[in-house]
Amino acid sequence: MPTRILIPSGVLGLGFDEDALWRGVAMKPDLLAIDGGSTDSGPASLGTGTSKYARAAIKAEWRVLMKARAEAGVPLVIGTCGTAGADAHVDWMYDITRELAAELGQSLKIARLYSEQSPQSLQTRFDQITPLDPAPALASEDLADMAHIVALAGAEQIQQALNTGADIVLAGRTTDTAIIAALPLARGEHPGAAWHGAKIGECGALCSSDPTSGVIQIDFDAEGFTVTPLATDAKCTPHSVCAHMLYENSDPFILYEPGGHLDVTQAKYTAASDTAVRVTGAEWHPGPYTVKLEAARTAGYQTTLLATLRNRRYVEYARDWADKLLAFLDTKLAASLDLPRDAYTIDIRLIGIDSALGHLEARKGDPTEVGAFVIVTAPTQQDATEIAKLINPFLLHYPLTRDEELPTFAFPYSPAHSERGALHEFAMNHVLHLDEPMQAFRLKTEEI
Repeated sequence: MPTRILIPSGVLGLGFDEDALWRGVAMKPDLLAIDGGSTDSGPASLGTGTSKYARAAIKAEWRVLMKARAEAGVPLVIGTCGTAGADAHVDWMYDITRELAAELGQSLKIARLYSEQSPQSLQTRFDQITPLDPAPALASEDLADMAHIVALAGAEQIQQALNTGADIVLAGRTTDTAIIAALPLARGEHPGAAWHGAKIGECGALCSSDPTSGVIQIDFDAEGFTVTPLATDAKCTPHSVCAHMLYENSDPFILYEPGGHLDVTQAKYTAASDTAVRVTGAEWHPGPYTVKLEAARTAGYQTTLLATLRNRRYVEYARDWADKLLAFLDTKLAASLDLPRDAYTIDIRLIGIDSALGHLEARKGDPTEVGAFVIVTAPTQQDATEIAKLINPFLLHYPLTRDEELPTFAFPYSPAHSERGALHEFAMNHVLHLDEPMQAFRLKTEEI
């Protein structure tokens, strides 16, 4: 019998087709697997230890999945809890699970897999850390400045959690594929197919004609895998399935995972039915056991201001006005602040012109109004807000030329500045070499 994995969605919090989910439960899966996070939205979730998604949305979807797990009688696994998979995210997801267990009247064995690394432990093993390309410069002492550091777990760590007999596995940071590949690998299915199918299924129904439906089923066996979308009218085609190897992957044929790499150069994609696709031919190549490290650190504090330009002449020459204002502020703030000039930055993004791409913007147009969005970054929140307050009157009244009357622009709210708090940045793109897979991970089980 093949190993059947039911994947409700690409990520918890994105939503899924409940009818399709229950259709999948009726088909008797061996495991339910769903991802809980990503680095797509930047470093803030890792830096703060908080979820990108609303707790209410996570709890509502997790309730459905816990009921589905109970009906199916198989384990439910979530990887990268709470968006970034730090210890705080795992415990946050554990609190939600405890609440729901009480509300649903479920008795459960929960396994928590922790992926966070202490700076001190990594400093003692700094010679086992290798940079990837591109990686920021890193010295051993830099690790102490990291807010959170996580290692990406692979299939072996998920297998250890499943071996506890847990009903639910709440995993810290994992590779997107590990939670899907773990059980097929443990059961001796084709290793290339296990990793290849996991890559195809990592984003749920994104590999199908109805990506928002979420729910897919993958059957793994000794030779390959078959992927089937479960929403009504959703279809997988050889093209939609093979195309997913391009997703978030620098090489469409090679995928690196802890303990080796996947090569799909010889993969064959065949329509197994009107909706399902059969895939064979992928190969798994074992290698040194390394896990990727991700980290975030505070890179300053930010305060923002927003003004709106509607005068036609100022809209037309908004970039010139912004450049002249920045040059003026350089001189003005240097005389007013005790901070050295390289301690802070001021950026003016023109919403409606170049707010996304800045000077790289190639499209030209004639907007009716332009938003001047000022971003101040400084060593402390107090510094950032003080600079914003110094900028305030000039953002409201600065003229395009010296020989004209002062203009008045619009502040959409009062006060015009908003404190954003800490600015986080990713600070590691490295791998850690391990002697054995659980060396950098911790497992805790509890019955609730």
